[in-house]
Amino acid sequence: MSSPSSPDANVLPAPAALAIHLDLVGGISGDMFVAAMVDALPALAAPVLAELAAVRPHGSALPGFRETTNAGLRARAFGLASAPFPGAAHGPDAHAHDDAGSSYPQLRDAFVDAPLSAATRRHALALLALLADAEAGVHGVAVDDVHFHELADWDSRMDLVAAGAIAAALEGARWTASELPLGGGMVRTAHGVLPVPAPATTRLLAGYPWRDDGVAGERVTPTGAAILRHLVPATACGARREGGRLVAAGSGAGTRTLPGIPNLLRALVFDRGDTVDSDAVDGDDVAVLEFDIDDMTGEEIALAADRLRATPGVVDISVGSRTGKKGRPIADFRVLARPGAVDAVAQSCFSETSTLGLRIRDERRRTLVRDEVGCAVGGVALSVKVATRPGGERTAKAAHDEVSGTPGLAARRRTRAAGEARALGDADE
Repeated sequence: MSSPSSPDANVLPAPAALAIHLDLVGGISGDMFVAAMVDALPALAAPVLAELAAVRPHGSALPGFRETTNAGLRARAFGLASAPFPGAAHGPDAHAHDDAGSSYPQLRDAFVDAPLSAATRRHALALLALLADAEAGVHGVAVDDVHFHELADWDSRMDLVAAGAIAAALEGARWTASELPLGGGMVRTAHGVLPVPAPATTRLLAGYPWRDDGVAGERVTPTGAAILRHLVPATACGARREGGRLVAAGSGAGTRTLPGIPNLLRALVFDRGDTVDSDAVDGDDVAVLEFDIDDMTGEEIALAADRLRATPGVVDISVGSRTGKKGRPIADFRVLARPGAVDAVAQSCFSETSTLGLRIRDERRRTLVRDEVGCAVGGVALSVKVATRPGGERTAKAAHDEVSGTPGLAARRRTRAAGEARALGDADE
């Protein structure tokens, strides 16, 4: 079986403890994503089918799951019971529909009025909005003037609702993905034959890493692209996966047979709980930008560091010293930034320093939960950070800048120590 899952397949693990990696072996479409996630976490099937039942048009076919194989590997498929189960990269007719289509406002209003749970509605609307924005950019029209042909059918709209239900059930989980398979060739759409990846797909996933494995066809559909854009930041795509205890794995199948590789989307579900020491520890992701300088003066380096430290999105910056070629002294810059601010921070690095290149990587960090406690010592107002360490011990550190006006090192140390002791006492009350 591809789904070891939790000890009880009917119980969904706590989402905040999960790290989910999407391995785009064959590609990704809406139905492949839904199938892979339900294959990995069977407890998702009930909420997904319940949400779909609430919005299914009268007389339309029932959606469901079935076991299948692709390239000899067992997997799960998702689709309508009375029609072939679809998958990514169906062939040249992947986007051809006879239906006249629906406008974005019509579909948006239908989702708003549908008897969906609030969380599912929010995610489904977000996916729809991403698709509408991409189509508006491709065709050069206002978003409210977008007319969907590919989302005209129930089997296409249900992918958005099902994906929205999964995103809602797993709110708090961390998502990563492998590099995206580029594919190749042409795809037939309501607007004619277009190159692969489809224009809306490329617009949705600009800035994401792609790979060309030499296998043609449409590998990432627009709906699959919207799901990736919604759940997986570009910096978490093709990057190092977060570790943990593997608790589930599932595969969602496409219908097309790819030469040399299975047409599957694989979902790996990790429990991060075993890697966290206590409830006093938080975790987040940061981008690390590093570069070396050997042709700036000390004054210029100090000013550049101050300017970079003030750049929005920068968490911290440090400058070290090393020796480079020909015995030259080197200033080694290390900048920590929020993942979404990497491009802007990189531009600031190039503007404020003489560097010609940067090294950029994503890292996972752990930080202690801490509070800011205000207190006064001898007329000096102090801001003290009180941290809770594993095991419950509390430590405190007063801001040095706030005692800089106190003359004498010993006096400054006494003031800080008194403030830290007082802050710990206040925190324990």
